[in-house]
Amino acid sequence: MRVIAGIYKSRALKTLRGPKLRPTSDRLRETLFNILGSRVEGALFVDLFAGTGAVGIEALSRGARFAYFIESHRPAAALIRKNLASLQIFLAAELLETDVGAGLGLLASRKLRGRDGKVSPADCIFLDPPYAAAEQYTPALESISRLSLLRADGVVVAEHLKKLTLPDQAGHLARTRCVTQGDSALSFYRPA
Repeated sequence: MRVIAGIYKSRALKTLRGPKLRPTSDRLRETLFNILGSRVEGALFVDLFAGTGAVGIEALSRGARFAYFIESHRPAAALIRKNLASLQIFLAAELLETDVGAGLGLLASRKLRGRDGKVSPADCIFLDPPYAAAEQYTPALESISRLSLLRADGVVVAEHLKKLTLPDQAGHLARTRCVTQGDSALSFYRPA
């Protein structure tokens, strides 16, 4: 697995083997960031169920100003630390080693402070629970909505199995687009 574009382009990222971790493929990450385009530059990015951290690291590589990684699986959290350290990303990222519900609560209580210390809701939130934990999508989307963690012009992207139907509405978030690629899909949510 590698960083696709930006300042860390072609740099290798470590991954774990086994069913606990299913990294977003290079191809799907490329599709995601092609769609997000210039929205990532200067963004406050949140990577939920971060796994290897590849999506948040890709955002930083493409110019995001700060990335939060939330991951409760201890070996995956250690892997994110290693990947950030190998790229010497220290000031532009923070790892919260907790479950997504608690992590979102922490972000809400901190008011999402970026590296510059300014209070700001997130520009982009990426949501990718393990496919075996499909019940996690709706509560995570509803928490993002309830806690007002997303800017009015922000976007939440949920990666999921193509055959899994996600809700069209979660709180004040409405699904505006769904892109499929192979067995995977990306659902885009914006504030309604």
